[in-house]
Amino acid sequence: MKNPCLLYQELTENILGACFEVMNELGAGFLESVYEQALLIALRGRGLSAQSQVPISVQFRREKIGEFFADILVERKVILELKAAKSIAPEHQAQIINYLKATRIEVGLLINFGPAKLDYRRFHRKGLS
Repeated sequence: MKNPCLLYQELTENILGACFEVMNELGAGFLESVYEQALLIALRGRGLSAQSQVPISVQFRREKIGEFFADILVERKVILELKAAKSIAPEHQAQIINYLKATRIEVGLLINFGPAKLDYRRFHRKGLS
C-alpha cells in the first residue's frame, strides 16, 4: 500500500512550484483574492485544471447542512486553502482539515502568502481522526 503522505506528490510539488512563482513575482502584502487569481494563472500555465471558489456541501446524516467554497480545486484532487496572514494559525489548519473531512478529496494544501517567505502545510484525509 502506498504511503498516504506521498499521494499526489508530483501534483502537489507542481502546485507548490506555481505558488513559489506567484510569491516570487508578487511578494507579500496583497489580499488573498489577488493571490488566488495569480495562482489560477500560474497553475493553468503549468497545464493543470484549476477552478476557484468551488462550492462543496457539508452533509450530516445524508442531509445538506451547509456549504463552503474551496479557494482552489486542482485536478479535482487537491484542495488549496489560501491565506495572506502573518502566520498560519490553528483555525486555518482546522479549516482545511474540515474541508477534507467533508469531501472525498484526499489531499489539501494550506498556503500562506502573508509572510515574506511562502509558508505551507500539506494535509491528507486518511491521517485525520
